[in-house]
Amino acid sequence: MEYLENRTFDEINIGDSASLNRTLTEKDIQVFAIMSGDINPAHVDAEYAQSDMFKKIIAHGMWGGALISTVLGTELPGPGTIYIGQTLRFKKPVAIGDTLKVTVAALEKKPEKKRIIFSCECRNQKDEVVLEGQAEVIAPDKKIRRPKVVMPEISLRRIKSLFTPYIEKAKQHGALHAGVIYPVHEKILQAVQDAEQEGLIKPVLIGPKERIVQVAQSAQVDIRKYEIVDCENSHSAIQKAVQLARNDEVGLLIRGAAVREDLLHALRKHDKGILTDRVLSYAAVLDVPTYAKALILTDTHINFDPGLDVKRGITQNAIDFARALGIAEPRVAILAGVDNISQNMRSTVDAAALCKMAERGQIKGAIVDGPLTFDNVVSVEVAKAKGIASPVIGEADILVVPNVETGAILSKQLEYLAESRNAGLLLGGRVPVLMSHIKDIHLSTVSCALAILMTEYELSFRG
Repeated sequence: MEYLENRTFDEINIGDSASLNRTLTEKDIQVFAIMSGDINPAHVDAEYAQSDMFKKIIAHGMWGGALISTVLGTELPGPGTIYIGQTLRFKKPVAIGDTLKVTVAALEKKPEKKRIIFSCECRNQKDEVVLEGQAEVIAPDKKIRRPKVVMPEISLRRIKSLFTPYIEKAKQHGALHAGVIYPVHEKILQAVQDAEQEGLIKPVLIGPKERIVQVAQSAQVDIRKYEIVDCENSHSAIQKAVQLARNDEVGLLIRGAAVREDLLHALRKHDKGILTDRVLSYAAVLDVPTYAKALILTDTHINFDPGLDVKRGITQNAIDFARALGIAEPRVAILAGVDNISQNMRSTVDAAALCKMAERGQIKGAIVDGPLTFDNVVSVEVAKAKGIASPVIGEADILVVPNVETGAILSKQLEYLAESRNAGLLLGGRVPVLMSHIKDIHLSTVSCALAILMTEYELSFRG
């Protein structure tokens, strides 16, 4: 165990000194800006900094002052020190990558009040003085020796949503007629209103009209301009919605309060559903704060134990979806429990076969690799330690899971432990379907935007 131990007033002699070395990182600047509230663009705005006198981002001046405080409070005099005053002169800027040596030295002792004046100096790696001054402290008069407290690590997370560009791009294409199935809860109508006001959908409310009107009044949602198709119950609303999709009267279905299993059963009917020659699969788009880009996870809802041909369809659906979102050549990781191909683990054999299919053009438009475990996909360091090289490691756009159970667990883990925000769609049918329960109104709007982008992508091929 490491300890902090002070030096008392009587133990310190004129000329005694202590120092530390610290290299400035971008994270240091960001943390200091968050803590202090000082978001001067010279410190946090790279574009502005290029036009400033120093032509680069520089540290807050008081970052160096904080390092002086560190030496005084932990080294000399150490624990028990009380800061009285400080003078500083800033001589040169400190940039990202600069290494400072921070030194304090005893200049004068004042026995009557046990005060000591220290010279303070920060020099960079070029031995240039960037900061200098004096500090006055009350030195401790009793010995203190304490274990060093282990502080928590700070993790900086992106606050800008990766979903915003999807909404902005979708608005350029215009709204989809959206069949909202059995919208008999306030949150559903609020989500519908939000997406409609964003210019993404033209709602067609399908369900018992009287009940929908009552819910709208309770939710304070104005539905007077929305088309309402009166249906007695959830089952009849599902049948009507599917019929509207088959007749091209709506370009998007939104589950609303319909039971998921009932809706899936209707969608999968060969003569009355929305089946095409493609596989139906669900793709969730994840905005994980600790991952650099949006991540598509599939299949998390529909195909419980897919065989190889279904997995091929799931993978192709996700690739087409990624391309619709603007990813020219998506990188696809086929996940499994181990990285080696084993006849005792079907997911690894399927992963190898999917990679061969991609190599031979049976899966198109992406870089595909697997089997890969989740940690290898998201961590370059882990993969490197295991000796695994792959073009998708650290760069994956799509994760294809072995089955729904794995996908559902992984999706929820990322949502509740990594603060991921998840939107998504049912793909492969005549129209996209928003299947998820509406918990977050904004995410429902994102899903509507995704539906527009997917629809426009498919229309571009038909045209």
